[in-house]
Amino acid sequence: MAILNHHYLKLKAGYLFPEIARRVKAFADAHPGADIIRLGIGDVTEPLPLACRQAMIKAVEEMGSRDTFKGYGPEQGYAWLREKIAQQDFQSRGCDIGAEEIFVSDGSKCDTGNILDIFGKDNVIAVTDPVYPVYVDTNVMAGHTGEANEGGEYSGLVYLPLTAENNFTAPIPSQKVDLIYLCFPNNPTGATATKEHLQAWVDYARARGSIIFFDAAYEAFITDPSLPHSIYEIDGARDCAIEFRSFSKNAGFTGTRCAFTVVPRTLKAQTPDGAAAELWPLWNRRQSTKFNGVSYVVQRGAEAVYSPEGQAQVKDLIQFYLENARLIRDELAALGWAVYGGVNAPYVWVKTPQNLSSWDFFDLLLDKAKVVGTPGSGFGAAGEGYFRISAFNSREKVQEAMARLTQVFGA
Repeated sequence: MAILNHHYLKLKAGYLFPEIARRVKAFADAHPGADIIRLGIGDVTEPLPLACRQAMIKAVEEMGSRDTFKGYGPEQGYAWLREKIAQQDFQSRGCDIGAEEIFVSDGSKCDTGNILDIFGKDNVIAVTDPVYPVYVDTNVMAGHTGEANEGGEYSGLVYLPLTAENNFTAPIPSQKVDLIYLCFPNNPTGATATKEHLQAWVDYARARGSIIFFDAAYEAFITDPSLPHSIYEIDGARDCAIEFRSFSKNAGFTGTRCAFTVVPRTLKAQTPDGAAAELWPLWNRRQSTKFNGVSYVVQRGAEAVYSPEGQAQVKDLIQFYLENARLIRDELAALGWAVYGGVNAPYVWVKTPQNLSSWDFFDLLLDKAKVVGTPGSGFGAAGEGYFRISAFNSREKVQEAMARLTQVFGA
C-alpha cells in the first residue's frame, strides 16, 4: 500500500473557512429562503476596474490571431508587468527593488506556502497569534511541526501573541528564530506596523541570520502617510526579507488570480555545510520547475492597474471598502463593543460581547441576525474571544447587516 504524507493527519479537523461554509450551509438548509449576509471571508464583491477589463478583452482578441497569439510565457512573469510593478510599487517609494527580483504568480496565498520549498526542515519558525491559517497549516503539511495541543497550538512553532495590550503588533522574541511570518496591515486584526516597529524586526533578523516573510496583501488600504507599504522601505530589509503582494484585494482579482513575490538578489540563507547561498536562484528554479506562469490575459489585466485610469479606479475601490469598514466600526462601537482595525485595513476585529466564545458568537450572529463573520479562535488560540468582520460586500449589505446587529444587540 502506498504511504501517505502523515503530517496531513496532524491538521485540525477542518480548515477555518470550509468549516464556516459547512455551518452556513447547514443553517441555510434548515432555513430555506433566509437572507444571509456574508461578512466572513475576505472575498471582494465589486466589479473589476474598467481599465483591467478593457485590457483583458484586448488581450483575448490578441489570442485570436496567429500574429499576436501567446503560448507559454516566462514563468517569472512578463517583463512589461514586472517593470511596472518595480517602478510604481517599489522604486516610487524609494525601495531598491528591480524587475528581475519580482516573480508573478497566481496568488500570495499560494506563494506563502510554496516558499517553504526552498527552506530546510530544521528552521525555528515564528508566527503571530492570531495568524492567517495558511502560514501554520502549510508548515504542518511540510512536516515542520509536532502535534497540536487542545488550544490548537502546534509544537515546534514559536507563537507571537497579538493582543489589545500590545496594540496587536508582533512582539520580538527573546529566543532566536529562523523564519518569521509578519502580515501588515494585519489579517485578521486590521492592525498596522510603524516603520520603527519593522525596523526593530529587520535589525533582529539581520543580527541573527533570520528571514522575514512579509505579507503585504493589504498594503493598498494604508491611508496614513507615516506607515510603510513595503518592508523594503526599511533599511536593511533587502538582506533579510521576502515580500508577498496580491492584486486580489486592491483590484478585485480574487477570482482572476494574480499576485507576486519579491526575492531580492542580495538575500542569502545557510547551506547544510555552513556556507551562504543566494535564495533568488532557488526560488527561480522552483517556479520554473513547478509553475507555468500566469496567463497572458490576466497579466495584461494586472498591468492595467498601473495605468492612470487603473490607478484612479483602484483608489475608488479601496475607498469604497474603507467606507464600509468605517460604517462597521461606528455601528459596533455604538453598541459599546471593543472594536479594533478597520482604519488602514478592510477588517474590523471585535471583542465578543457577553464573554461569548468565538464560535458561540458566530452561531448567535448567524441565528439571530443571519450575518456571517469569522470566529477569532480560527486564527489561533489568542484569537479566542474575538471576531473578524470583513468590509468586503456591497454598501447595501453592510448597512443591512449593521442594522440587524443593532436590532439584536442594541439596548
